[in-house]
Amino acid sequence: MGAVVVTDLTKRYEHVEAIRGISFEVAPGEVFALLGPNGAGKTTTVEILEGYRARSGGSVEVLGFDPWDGGTPYRDRVGIVLQESGLEAAMTVSEALELYGGMYSNRRDTKELIELVGLEDKASERIRTLSGGQRRRLDLALGLVGDPDLIFLDEPTTGFDPSARRRAWELIKDLTSLGKTIILTTHYLDEAQYLADRIAVLSAGKIVAEGTPSELGANAGESTITFLLPGSVGRGDLPSLGSTVDVEGATVSISSADPTQDLHLLTNWAVDRGVSLEQIQVRRPTLEDVYLEIVDEGGNGQ
Repeated sequence: MGAVVVTDLTKRYEHVEAIRGISFEVAPGEVFALLGPNGAGKTTTVEILEGYRARSGGSVEVLGFDPWDGGTPYRDRVGIVLQESGLEAAMTVSEALELYGGMYSNRRDTKELIELVGLEDKASERIRTLSGGQRRRLDLALGLVGDPDLIFLDEPTTGFDPSARRRAWELIKDLTSLGKTIILTTHYLDEAQYLADRIAVLSAGKIVAEGTPSELGANAGESTITFLLPGSVGRGDLPSLGSTVDVEGATVSISSADPTQDLHLLTNWAVDRGVSLEQIQVRRPTLEDVYLEIVDEGGNGQ
């Protein structure tokens, strides 16, 4: 049984249909990322799952509860990290965690949480003195204070420097190793690619693509092979490779549907000719390439 099961979910606001019959399932212990442009329906979907917003149609089951009327037993098992929190700026980090922890029946130790998110030297500092990245780390600690089974992460590393982002990613990975289920929304596509077991892309209230990062990338078009043309050969001397071959100055770019085969042919050709292929690289489509293509196609289909 899935930790989250969504079937034909719809949400209407007067004459606007924000969610248009989406269905998906999240397995226990999985990191499931919801991606999409602003207005795609991500926030509405997550708020319905959290129990903050009523749905117009379809069914939603989260940890065996209907989140809309799950009450305290449901909220006791979920943690939420919002994009912005309304914490009292005069409280210290420790005081905030003590206050929020008192709302849960299975709270985690305050000192342990502070160490977990790397705020040991800020435990006694007022929240108003924290940097943006430190505030986000506190937000993450608050989302974990009740030792939840399911964690909603809404843009969890906004404002983090690259080092802090990596630490947060490792923390999230550690949580899944403990069996925690995570629903992630993010605008950082490298974050989704690194963290997510599966991804659903929303566009105009519909899921337009779903799968693992590698599955989404498998249909992302061709790879690009680039290298510097050896000085002793001309474009006409190159073997027949890929779907298109472009030469700009000394740089050769080959669009390839089968880069492994084309690299094999290219390197054999170079060895036979006794030439070196300087600065040879293969660039496969990134998740960002895939995402932009999917969203564009999804928007055009409306």
